[in-house]
Amino acid sequence: MPRKVQTAGESRLALVRRARRINRILAETYPDAHCELDFANPLELLVATILSAQCTDKRVNMVTPVLFAKYRTPADYAAADRTQIEEIIRSTGFFRAKANSIIGMAQAVCDRHHGEVPGTLKELVALPGVGRKTANVVLGNAFDVPGITVDTHFGRLTRRFGWTTSTDPVKIEHEVGDLIPKSQWTMLSHRLIWHGRRVCHARRPACGACSVAALCPSYGTGPTDAAEAAKLVKEGPFS
Repeated sequence: MPRKVQTAGESRLALVRRARRINRILAETYPDAHCELDFANPLELLVATILSAQCTDKRVNMVTPVLFAKYRTPADYAAADRTQIEEIIRSTGFFRAKANSIIGMAQAVCDRHHGEVPGTLKELVALPGVGRKTANVVLGNAFDVPGITVDTHFGRLTRRFGWTTSTDPVKIEHEVGDLIPKSQWTMLSHRLIWHGRRVCHARRPACGACSVAALCPSYGTGPTDAAEAAKLVKEGPFS
């Protein structure tokens, strides 16, 4: 049985080594980790990520085939009938706000970027409805630009791992970025999100079925018995 890792007084070097070891183990645990939103280009991923707020990836992936078939370019979205978009995306929740974000984003892409989704963090976050999390998803998965995606799973796990004590997404992004090589940022995001969805749940983490239990200072937050923990492990896709 893994012993609980003590982080009090842990040196900076020890923290970096432990964080990178966790990343390596999760890479072995989830060799197929990837963005679970379906997309074929940067615009589709940008729209899908906007829709994914407070909604499961599975639900978004059920909606986007119809949306992407009808609207293929930023100009299509910019000139769209708002009520038609709302009807298509209604099941994703907050559909009016999401329609506003999508149309506003598309209009800005047309006006400021000649109809091409920009490929920098600064330009992306300047678009209506696009925050750092959405921008980093697009950068990492559509442009192959390393980015850290701080969603609820990522924030929870990094605090449990003792990599940060912050609840502020920007602070978490910077603190974790200082621990892990930049080339690994996008894949680290996928691995932690996959682990959070499947094993390290918010209420009852499956500690006894966790591949990084021996390196986790929060070991014991959930059931440590292997059989009991195995019952808590879930399969994807998830929110």
